[in-house]
Amino acid sequence: MEGYLPRVTDKLLRDRLNAKGAVLIEGPKWCGKTTTAKQIAKSFISMDRPDMSRQYQQMAEISPNTLLEGETPRLIDEWQIAPNLWNAVRYEVDNRNEFGQFILTGSAVPEMFDEFMHTGTGRISRLLMRPMSLYESKDSNGQVSLKDLFEAKNISATDQTTFEEIAFLICRGGWPKSIGLDEKPALFQAIDYYDAVVSTDISRVDLVKRDKEKAKRLLKSYARHVGTQSSLETIRKDMLSNQADTFDQVTLYSYLDALKKIFVIEDSPAWNPNLRSKTAIRTTDTRYFSDPSIASAALGIGPKDLLEDLNTMGFLFENLCIRDLRIYADNLDGTVYHYRDKHGLECDAVIHLRNGNYGLVEIKLGGDKSIEEGAETLKTLAEKIDTNNMPKPSFMAVLCAVAPFAYKRKDNVYVIPIANLKP
Repeated sequence: MEGYLPRVTDKLLRDRLNAKGAVLIEGPKWCGKTTTAKQIAKSFISMDRPDMSRQYQQMAEISPNTLLEGETPRLIDEWQIAPNLWNAVRYEVDNRNEFGQFILTGSAVPEMFDEFMHTGTGRISRLLMRPMSLYESKDSNGQVSLKDLFEAKNISATDQTTFEEIAFLICRGGWPKSIGLDEKPALFQAIDYYDAVVSTDISRVDLVKRDKEKAKRLLKSYARHVGTQSSLETIRKDMLSNQADTFDQVTLYSYLDALKKIFVIEDSPAWNPNLRSKTAIRTTDTRYFSDPSIASAALGIGPKDLLEDLNTMGFLFENLCIRDLRIYADNLDGTVYHYRDKHGLECDAVIHLRNGNYGLVEIKLGGDKSIEEGAETLKTLAEKIDTNNMPKPSFMAVLCAVAPFAYKRKDNVYVIPIANLKP
């Protein structure tokens, strides 16, 4: 397709299709699921096509296999509009006994699988897709590879990205429609996404009517706690500050569950390594959005506001880095965690691969002092790890917003600008 920017998901999707009968691509609305799937699909059907949606739903009930006919892999876009298609795909995969038959895409998780719906285990592989990383949007030069860091290769890269550009990239986000636009329309894409979430999507996902203003206050409070392990009760109380109405815990969990189902929020789980001494590890998830621009839209701020409030910019920049690291780690079959113990020792990102290797990453805006602090934190944590029971870190790195170049310090800690990084 002309103008298509390659995604990390391209390779992951091909790999899954070579190993499974069907692949389900999940992720936030507007992150590019359908466009990516169409690069590989040989035929497709859009279940949300306005003039055909009702007919498609009826056909899914009467004769679902009719909708599955077509050259493979066949893309079924927004499949959750007709949940009965799930069982039909599963059955057809078994019947054909061939890999690479179907691609399903959806921007929401159905409310529940009823008693007649099979989980799809063994037949349908799930693949999470996120908004674009800086490398995918061509805002990173990709001179430093995460894969190379795990293989302890030397790095050499320069970076001329400015603070102003980083602030813009945070607020613009990784929405494909925003890439290449002038600043004002580019920034509007995230605002429009946020408006759609609070106005319709948060209620449409499970057909439970939710209050728009309460949804706004919840997202704003969540944005104020990005990068922290704040409890949900703290977030609930924060959103009720100076408000006369109520918002109990059950309602809070309902709103948050809806936001997770439409992939608006994506918290980072805690990492639990083997340590030399008995140290209590905090297990609360770290609060993040699937894209940092959702936080800036919820707070009602833009690039200039971030430049005037570097504390807030630091947390939202952390969210941007976590988004990119998650995408790059997916390419290596890895997962991104967060570490914090009872003494306050904290590591922003632990990239743990399936083979047991892992890397430690601290995220800083930049500057000699903060980079030095990040490096000391990484070394302190590395010394606590019991290498008799698990390997030592494959690498330690301070990921920063602005630095003239990427390099490896004498203490073996990498310093890497985010605009140098790629999978």
